[in-house]
Amino acid sequence: MRIAIIGGGAAGYFSAICAGENYPDAQVTIFEKTNKLLAKVRISGGGRCNVTNATQSIKELSGSYPRGGKKLKNLFTEFGTRETVNWFESRGVRTYAQEDKRMFPETDKSESIVACLQSEAEKKGVQVLTQTAVTGLTPVKEGFSLELNHGEENPRIFHKVIVASGGSPKRKGLEWLEKLGHEIAEPVPSLFTFNIPDDPITNMPGVAVEKAVVSIEGTKLKASGPVLVTHWGLSGPAVLKLSAFGARLLSDSNYKFNVHLNWAGEQNANAVSDHLQEISAEHPNKQIQNIKPFELPDRLWKFILGKADIDPEKKWGELGKKTRNKLTDLLTNDIYRVRGKTTFKEEFVTCGGVSLESVNMKTMESKAVSGLYFAGEILDIDGITGGFNFQSAWTTGYFAGKLK
Repeated sequence: MRIAIIGGGAAGYFSAICAGENYPDAQVTIFEKTNKLLAKVRISGGGRCNVTNATQSIKELSGSYPRGGKKLKNLFTEFGTRETVNWFESRGVRTYAQEDKRMFPETDKSESIVACLQSEAEKKGVQVLTQTAVTGLTPVKEGFSLELNHGEENPRIFHKVIVASGGSPKRKGLEWLEKLGHEIAEPVPSLFTFNIPDDPITNMPGVAVEKAVVSIEGTKLKASGPVLVTHWGLSGPAVLKLSAFGARLLSDSNYKFNVHLNWAGEQNANAVSDHLQEISAEHPNKQIQNIKPFELPDRLWKFILGKADIDPEKKWGELGKKTRNKLTDLLTNDIYRVRGKTTFKEEFVTCGGVSLESVNMKTMESKAVSGLYFAGEILDIDGITGGFNFQSAWTTGYFAGKLK
């Protein structure tokens, strides 16, 4: 049996290895259109490779996917985060979890993951062809006829094909699959940061708040967690999570919306006001700038005081009710005008792709074309940051590689 894998990324390699394991006599070939193999694996996590997440709760795991989570639920019971960790560790790559549950190889080098995948593929006899794009795929009696960019006189015939070519930022890149009868979910960016042009807050790049709450005005979209101020606006896990769950809605708004920040975390206005009153009562002679509530960074606290027109050298005991209310409002409901986004181009993640309605989610086989399978970001599956996008690549690759 001849098996073609279109795409030399995480899902492509994993499905090729699994196909080689399940069909040891088959000839498995990976076709990668560029000269870069496992490109996202190499650059993920700043070159450390956030290989998966430490959560073992299927509910929490599936809930980390704005799109595709419910459909992945059953697959995770057979190949989830625990199985990923065991798979790599049994092949000599030990991993560890950070406090935020992101998991990395103990070496802190993505090369450990790359070398493992390439070594396993080599052991299984997988042939890897770079700078070889599949320009045409036609179902034929024996399976599939693949046309390549090299313009070979005779198209190559394969019995089974796994498409793992990654997310496409434009619908045009998915038209060939649409023509084969697959429904396409319009691709739009996911995992992006918020641009707040010309706002004074951008003069404090690097300021971070560990427990903030971010919400989008006029929607139910809300996320909590770390927020990072950058020289262009707002970033950090909470912002990225919000951008993922709101990918379509924010695209429809042309990335023009108001974002609300509660710098005090989950605390409401009453609790914040009470806390400020307590500080005033306990430290009436201390300067307001010297006692920072909610462990706020010094620069952010002074910025908020400035925004509230409060003299930082003023004493806490001089804080009147009207001023306290203004300060409470800024701490719990600080509003910024977002005008655009910035995506991590190297780690680009798309919302959209081949609709899961076109795929048998027990086997990853196309419902439209028998013998054609899918794995990874080509599907309308995307996760928040934290190793979830790689996990869906390993999981879908595992099931696609069964070729059932």
